[in-house]
Amino acid sequence: MGKMPKIPRNLTDKDMVKNYVEEQTIEDQLIQAAKKAEKLEAAAKLSEPPAPLAKAGFTPELSDRLGKELLAMKIELSTNGVKSFDYKIKRDGEKIILTVINKKF
Repeated sequence: MGKMPKIPRNLTDKDMVKNYVEEQTIEDQLIQAAKKAEKLEAAAKLSEPPAPLAKAGFTPELSDRLGKELLAMKIELSTNGVKSFDYKIKRDGEKIILTVINKKF
């Protein structure tokens, strides 16, 4: 049996792993591809609002703010036990009122 190389003493953790190169696994590659796809999708969503909203004068920023508020309301409703709901939209002069209607089954 051959002689084992001598292990240097008093090395820092950084020195011990300085020449180590981790191989990228298939899982890592898939995760990287998914993140890249999410970024591209998010960029595409921000670049232009959906056609009907764009025709109504919604900018990408306004569409994003509206989406965030609707999501926050959905989370709040879910927290309060409302699982199924619908929206009622009403125009009152210069105001547009969006009301949540709880669907009880």
